[in-house]
Amino acid sequence: MSLTEHSALIEQLKPLMLEPNFPQVFEQLTAGESNSTRFLLKMELNRLGSECTRLIDLRDKSELPCEELRAGRQTHFLDEPAKQIFQQTLALYQGKYTLGVYEEVMNAHRKRRQKSQENPSAVSPAESQPFTVPGIVLGNYFSRTEERMNYSMKILVSQPGRGEIPGITADLSVGGARIRLPSRHPFSLDIPLKVKLVELSQEFYYEDLQHGVEYQIVSAEGNGEFTWMRLKRLGGSEGLSEMLANLIRGYKFRYKVDINDVLVTATGLGFERHYLPHLPHLPLFLDNRGDKPRLSHLLLSPDNQAILHYFQDENDISQLEGMLTPGRLAMALRNADDAEHRTFFCFTHNANGKLFFYSATLAELKHRKERELFFGFGAGKPSWRVFKLTLDTIDHGKRYKSSVIPGDPENYSALTEQQLASFSHVLQLMDLTHDPAKSQYKGWYNNANANALKVYGQKKTVQSSIKQVSLEFSERRREARFAFKTLAEIHQGGLKVQGLSNDISSRGLQVVLDNASAFEEGKPVTLSLPKLQAIAGKSRLVDLPYRLVKSRKDGMVLHLAAIIGHEVHPGVEFLNKLIVHNREKLTQLSENNSDIKELSDGLKNLVMRKLYGVPFFIEKTAKTQVVSFLGTSVQGHDITDMFAALSSEPQHYNLSPLLGNGILKQAVLDPIRNLRPNDEMSYVELFVQVMRQSRGGILLKFVPSEELGSVDTQLNFINQSNQVGKFMAIRLYRGATGKPDNSCIRRELEYIHIHAQHKAKQLEEQLWRIVGVGELLDVTDEVVLRFPALAQ
Repeated sequence: MSLTEHSALIEQLKPLMLEPNFPQVFEQLTAGESNSTRFLLKMELNRLGSECTRLIDLRDKSELPCEELRAGRQTHFLDEPAKQIFQQTLALYQGKYTLGVYEEVMNAHRKRRQKSQENPSAVSPAESQPFTVPGIVLGNYFSRTEERMNYSMKILVSQPGRGEIPGITADLSVGGARIRLPSRHPFSLDIPLKVKLVELSQEFYYEDLQHGVEYQIVSAEGNGEFTWMRLKRLGGSEGLSEMLANLIRGYKFRYKVDINDVLVTATGLGFERHYLPHLPHLPLFLDNRGDKPRLSHLLLSPDNQAILHYFQDENDISQLEGMLTPGRLAMALRNADDAEHRTFFCFTHNANGKLFFYSATLAELKHRKERELFFGFGAGKPSWRVFKLTLDTIDHGKRYKSSVIPGDPENYSALTEQQLASFSHVLQLMDLTHDPAKSQYKGWYNNANANALKVYGQKKTVQSSIKQVSLEFSERRREARFAFKTLAEIHQGGLKVQGLSNDISSRGLQVVLDNASAFEEGKPVTLSLPKLQAIAGKSRLVDLPYRLVKSRKDGMVLHLAAIIGHEVHPGVEFLNKLIVHNREKLTQLSENNSDIKELSDGLKNLVMRKLYGVPFFIEKTAKTQVVSFLGTSVQGHDITDMFAALSSEPQHYNLSPLLGNGILKQAVLDPIRNLRPNDEMSYVELFVQVMRQSRGGILLKFVPSEELGSVDTQLNFINQSNQVGKFMAIRLYRGATGKPDNSCIRRELEYIHIHAQHKAKQLEEQLWRIVGVGELLDVTDEVVLRFPALAQ
């Protein structure tokens, strides 16, 4: 194992190393790793956290002026960049000067000097590496359930058969402590200590305090003069626990409370709220307790509803379960490492107003030797789709609740905990359809009889059993939208088309057309709803005035808004009555669903435990807009590993090959400026050449697939990439964000504000500067499938 592959996990564990319950936290966060990997991680963390006695003196090594900096009993001489690194890293190790602090300062200084010598005109690391960005761990947070206060008091420590030794506490919590003793103490680290809290026993009378409280030694480090021990409390009464809690609560405004965990969690959750409204994938939750696996719940975001809409039939009944049948789910579970059982191809057939759905997995098509027929015939349909399904087993040993402020309950309500415990797997359905590639799939056609495809026709679902849960956000829409399909006729000038509505609100609707249209956005259209006229009574649903707000999918999807004048709009009046009288029957698609906020939050936390895409965030600075952060997961990821290999700083990612040469402006910033926060993310497809170099280095080349032009040119690029290294394809999503939804971290911000007002303000300002969000998604497997020449 290479420790560089686990840099994100190491960075997450660093601030927790000195906690009394670090062994439990380490076990929790490394549950998916092998024993050898966990051993190496623990060895590395112990090395980085060991006491350091080496002084740092840069006076003869830096071209910048150096200042004296005292840390404990040591004096260092540092220039300004090194001073900043020292203070930042010292805080990471909770004020303790360790080998990790020393190495971080010296490595950063060496790299800065090297860059300065190579490029004398460089004025700062930020300017010399404009595309190197830090990572933020998303979805995996450690929350301390009790406050730990930096509090020093005199103590007497003893063990059976050994006399009392005086010492002091460095910090104190209800369940543990960190103490300092003389280095030549007589105590065994394997035997519990009896600690008398001398100052407390003088002020409070508890029998525990008079006789001493028993503590287990978690770890011990020394520097020759003193030994610091982390302790976990074993004994003591409930009364003592209550007294300690009251003491910390009463004194926390006079002594420093450690808020690092709350700040890290609030930062991750704040950036999550920028990403989640644009989550393009549909999370599904599997209940595997019965004879057959079944889909129990799904989680809706504003941007993933197009996937759900696709499976709505003419009666607004979801046919998703017709594709993800118990048999197919069972095959995917049995063949968890075989992506062919989780790659789906679909199309629909409209006959006399009825929608018929056809779907197949890649494994099924290969087994029946009908890939050429299904690809060639299906891709000729406007409804052609390619889906990828991910599958992850849920670790129920981890807490479902992601953020716990000290003093808060660790769990949700009993009902929510019971519901979350019933799920066995998290699935994500990803739409990988790339419209320009349809012609390539059609090229597979072997002129066989299309009647053979009847076997892939889905059995009609009469009623969907999947419960829909919406992600909770501050409501951004003026009104709720509901899934509803009906025939719609649209006129603009000399153009007249028909389609089916996907969803409705009283003031607007979304319509999917049978064929692409050339309507002008922002201009008036007239809408007729012939199928609804029979139940409309005196309301005439013909030639109603609407405006084409937006056209998507090359004119296949239209968003219409009613043009409301001084008189009553018949369409608005009728649709409003339709929604009011049928609210119980209609499926609401907007994000407001206050009755199940806890379940929504718990489902979101399960999804965010493992990121398949790599989120990135666009920040508006005083001069321009830049990519400021990359969202990472504690698990390794091929995309982040590539960029980490190009960076010299830990937990930083060099995006120069991706964003350089004008790609940032062309593929990210310009499209975002033309999008609104409520618009779905758009994307560009990038082909990547990963070239291996000597000594383990890599060289990356990113090219938009459309710039490669012909299919033959794309194929040559793929073959050449595989010869010099490997080929990858990445879909770069980009979207605009609105104001930050800080309501979800309101309590965290209030808690931070009390103990570190400046840090709460910095976090809020940082979240307000985010104007765009995106995702990098590996789509290599789907891209390769387009080329018959690459078929195995």
